[in-house]
Amino acid sequence: MALLEQKNVADVNNVSTGTEVPPNVTIYINNLNEKIKIDELKKSLHAVFSQFGKILEILAFKTLKHKGQAWVVFEDVQSATNAMRQMQSFPFYDKPMRIQFAKTKSDIIAKADGTFVPREKRKRHEEKGKKKKEHHDANQAGIGLAPAYAGAYGATPPLSQIPYPGGAKSMVPEAPAPPNNILFIQNLPNETTPMMLQMLFQQYPGFKEVRMVETKPGIAFVEYGDEMQSTVAMHGLQGFKIQQNTMLITYAKK
Repeated sequence: MALLEQKNVADVNNVSTGTEVPPNVTIYINNLNEKIKIDELKKSLHAVFSQFGKILEILAFKTLKHKGQAWVVFEDVQSATNAMRQMQSFPFYDKPMRIQFAKTKSDIIAKADGTFVPREKRKRHEEKGKKKKEHHDANQAGIGLAPAYAGAYGATPPLSQIPYPGGAKSMVPEAPAPPNNILFIQNLPNETTPMMLQMLFQQYPGFKEVRMVETKPGIAFVEYGDEMQSTVAMHGLQGFKIQQNTMLITYAKK
């Protein structure tokens, strides 16, 4: 699951070359927040980029040489192109992302088109870590199934929130809450973490905190200093997709 030849990493980092990189399925991202742990970084990148198309692989490394960088491999060029255009300079953990097409081909794509040549250094470790990688890949595949279902149908509400068909309440829609400083977020993927939401909502002035209910996945509360600040955030992020789920944002009931 490694990405690129080490000798080419310096070329990838050089974003100011005169040669235009042709569009391809892999985007290279730098200026990422180096304080974010790799696992959390990958989850958050998947959350914000999967709205543009199927992601085959996300690569980020702990080494000093690769800090603040990541590669996102899409299934097709159009998805990568849309992601680069729409997410360019997006504030990701307080830092605007810098995105361009990758200059080198990821291993997963090279294997698919038959141009993959194994590197001896990695080959020596391949057999040793084979079982561990297979187990990891199986887990990743299992995780990937849930968002696809949730994206099509939305998060399944708890039984306590499903109205009883014969009850009078189910026939009368509830009135929306009046504007206030707390937002109610719905239709979140079950894998959403407070840190992912904080990354999105703290770009708006007045942000205070994110609260999630452990027993009720798919929802969250985001608090701002006042209702004007919460309203700006609501309009800014209404309809934003995390994975394939479109966020539904309303004012919280007090």
